Amino acid sequence: MDFFFVSLLGLFVSFVFFSLNFIFYKNKSSSSGTLPPGKTGLPVVGETLEFLTTGWKGYPEKFIYDRMAKYSSKVFRTHLLGEKAAVFCGAAGNKFLFSNENKLVQAWWPASFDKVFPSSNQTSSKEEAIKMRKMLPNFLKPEALQRYIGIMDHIAQRHFTDDWENKNEIVAFPLAKKFTFWLACRLFVSVEDPNHVARFADPFDLLASGLISLPIDLPGTPFNRAIKASNFIRKELVAIIKQRKLDLAEGKASPTQDILSHMLLTSDENGKFMHELDIADKILGLLIGGHDTASSACTFVIKFLAELPEVYDGVYREQIEIAKSKAPGELLNWEDIKKMKYSWNVACEVMRLAPPLQGAFREAITDFMYNGFEIPKGWKLYWSANSTHRNPEFFPEPLKFDPSRFDGSGPAPFTFVPFGGGPRMCPGKEYARLEILVFMHHLVKRFKWEKIIPDEKIVVNPMPIPAKGLPVRLYPHTA
Repeated sequence: MDFFFVSLLGLFVSFVFFSLNFIFYKNKSSSSGTLPPGKTGLPVVGETLEFLTTGWKGYPEKFIYDRMAKYSSKVFRTHLLGEKAAVFCGAAGNKFLFSNENKLVQAWWPASFDKVFPSSNQTSSKEEAIKMRKMLPNFLKPEALQRYIGIMDHIAQRHFTDDWENKNEIVAFPLAKKFTFWLACRLFVSVEDPNHVARFADPFDLLASGLISLPIDLPGTPFNRAIKASNFIRKELVAIIKQRKLDLAEGKASPTQDILSHMLLTSDENGKFMHELDIADKILGLLIGGHDTASSACTFVIKFLAELPEVYDGVYREQIEIAKSKAPGELLNWEDIKKMKYSWNVACEVMRLAPPLQGAFREAITDFMYNGFEIPKGWKLYWSANSTHRNPEFFPEPLKFDPSRFDGSGPAPFTFVPFGGGPRMCPGKEYARLEILVFMHHLVKRFKWEKIIPDEKIVVNPMPIPAKGLPVRLYPHTA
């Protein structure tokens, strides 16, 4: 089956190449300015395959650094996902894109996203994301999240009791995903029953993997499976939404219990409330964003702590001191989180070396000049976390694991960007911090561990994950 789709793709690309080659070259942009240096690769396909395959092979930074060395360390030209593109590099590139949101650039996703995330009011995923970002801050700001730390702790206790304890070996990545997805289901839509959560889990895996596949909507393709999974999840969410409306009307649910209640009771600037399908789409996107990146970060925490016993010891000392300060049955609180300074430095260093968000696209909404080069309106602009995270200009000895980089004021602005930056910085940054720290607390106070596959390959698709899921052997602490 895989060979069939590869062959089909090859025939499709060949057809498009010979059919449109003349058109593409006849209508090449005749810009009056100087475009950034670089190459656009093959017609239609461009450099997309090389962009993706370097990640699949485990070194996504190679695509960026090879071109930074060959063309420019500031900005270079390429052709990705069927679009003319420029890659902005370094802290200056990050600052420029993050600071010019909705002035010179705007968010961009491939059109295929609208097939997976359809909206009943026919607006694009980009417009819907703008609406969502206006709505989320009240729920995801630190002071609002503080009241959910106890819930996170409760879910973590159940997770480790059910899935880790009394096990000699586990596979870390699937369990990290299970934890972060359970947490997202509980905090976003108040679904806590493991059986109900499990009903969503498999379709979400199909959805997440299909989002970054080739957008070929034919039976059996990953993209087709993603669309079907999206439709299934949306129907399930609509049923939850209808029940929540009744519960709110009858006083059986709280207006502040989760994001779903918040969405149902919040109107836009014209006093209109969202339709049920629109809310289902928003929740669908949140459930993906709320667990995928954090599960990658938690997995790499496990990886690096297994490899670096002295770092593990520092995290263990910090977390066990907090654990000993708690009365039996007492849940973690905001004061405990504030004491986890070294643990968060470790998590940040993990995300520097294995950023869950590798980068993101913007779109030029007008012609502008950058670093002496013209950037035409409509071009897609990509920023890459690796252009700074692994750059010795910003992080000396960049491959060395050193949590002290984050002491004091930490890295220079726009160099550490695991959550993006500017107006489009991930609104769930603080939420991710809390769930990662709660996960680390329960992990290290229970176990030491070792990797079963010492040199396990890392693949990026689109987030970094160990190729075999990171199997580890557990050694419980004795009381």
